[in-house]
Amino acid sequence: MKKHIKKILITGTVVLLASFLIYGVVSDDTKYSPVGYSLKMDFSGEEVPTFMADVQERLDKEMITNMNYHTNTTLVIKRANKVFPIIEPILAKYGVPDDFKYLAVIESSLVNAVSPAGARGVWQFMPETAKEKGMEVSDEVDERYHLEKSTEAACKYLLKAKEKFGSWTLAAASYNGGMNGISKKMEEQQVENYYDLLLTEETSRYVFRILALKEIMSHANKYGFNIPKEALYYSIPTKKIVIDSSITDLAKFAKTQGVNYKILKIHNPWLRDKKLTNISGRKYEIEIPTSGYQKE
Repeated sequence: MKKHIKKILITGTVVLLASFLIYGVVSDDTKYSPVGYSLKMDFSGEEVPTFMADVQERLDKEMITNMNYHTNTTLVIKRANKVFPIIEPILAKYGVPDDFKYLAVIESSLVNAVSPAGARGVWQFMPETAKEKGMEVSDEVDERYHLEKSTEAACKYLLKAKEKFGSWTLAAASYNGGMNGISKKMEEQQVENYYDLLLTEETSRYVFRILALKEIMSHANKYGFNIPKEALYYSIPTKKIVIDSSITDLAKFAKTQGVNYKILKIHNPWLRDKKLTNISGRKYEIEIPTSGYQKE
């Protein structure tokens, strides 16, 4: 009997400690509480109806998921310090709300990702869509990997979607579900709001994932991501060289610029081959780092 009681006490203690480890990050009064919270949120100035029970639960799920997905959330916070300063002015230039930088976060975690379906880059464009938006996609050049150009292409898509739906929230959802797909669901279900739509699981979660990352990344310390400024990733100075002819060997070209092949490719990931064939005389801008890329 004593052994049985002792076993129960030990088991209870282990469960209690595990509970603290799992939920401790959200139990502090100064942090997010997953039970009965009344967090007011908006996306691009459009109110999120957190008074709706299903909306509250769906948002809650994404908040908890991303707060406890420490590796990825820590990395996107660190990368954002390097990537957001490039994305933000382009969004502003096109009149696209700043909140859409978090769409890039959930699409790719701010790296040049490759999806099983063939979407590539930070903004995850498929080849045909990329070409429709003016990007070059070939064996040697793939501008889906060009952060500035792909951000501009994303802006063009989002502006067209906003014009179609009259809502930035629906425009965001259409980035995942497609404009035709969202339109069809709205017509079938006779509703005009994202939060009233019954969609596929991925598209249903899509805007809530954006909202969760926006909230967590905007208030990182509040949610337990206490990353010192010096630990964030940062951009290094570069110069741009205009090339209007072919480069037969990018490794040799890199050396003429005072860098190596690896550094050249890191700063120009849109160069997909060992050479650049440019018969048409098109002008390409190649970035060359001027410091911070090698040991002194």
